[in-house]
Amino acid sequence: MSLGIIGQAAGLFAVTNIDDILVLALFFAQGAGHRAAARRITAGQYLGFAAILAVAGAAAFGATFLPEAAVPYLGLLPLALGVKAAVQAWRHRNDPDEERATRQGGPRALEVATVTFANGGDNIGVYVPVFATAGLGGMIAYSVVFLVLIAVWILTGRYFATRPVIARALSRWGHILLPLVLIGIGLLILIEGGAFGR
Repeated sequence: MSLGIIGQAAGLFAVTNIDDILVLALFFAQGAGHRAAARRITAGQYLGFAAILAVAGAAAFGATFLPEAAVPYLGLLPLALGVKAAVQAWRHRNDPDEERATRQGGPRALEVATVTFANGGDNIGVYVPVFATAGLGGMIAYSVVFLVLIAVWILTGRYFATRPVIARALSRWGHILLPLVLIGIGLLILIEGGAFGR
């Protein structure tokens, strides 16, 4: 694997996934104090990104599991999770912060995977031509770099969520921010993808 491909893959990953750090920090804040939460978040992030790579890789070699017209509607997944989280936040709006944190236990791996995949729907459109021109060897190299960088993203999200000032803010406002971010991501995917017409 050449340094050129590693650099290109790292740049491509960073540009297409910068928003994931905020989402990961919110997930880690939601799971604060729960030992299994970090494992579920990590598993979900890898599962969701593996699905992105599988779809992009297959499309690069001519198989299309996901029609291009369906990509904008992936926004419905984080939108639905955001609405669900907003309803839960509203129901428990008067609970003390400590009680809310104890009750939540953090996100499930499948929820994280769903948000990761839906948020990465536009990444598929970027990765397909890159994978197609890189060939099988290049695609494998890109995928390896991406999978290594996911660990860096997870550690960065966890780092932000555990900084005292940020952790206090997320503990106090995370139950409001997470639904807003998920709903925002969902709407952005729907709007930018042309789900409401162009």
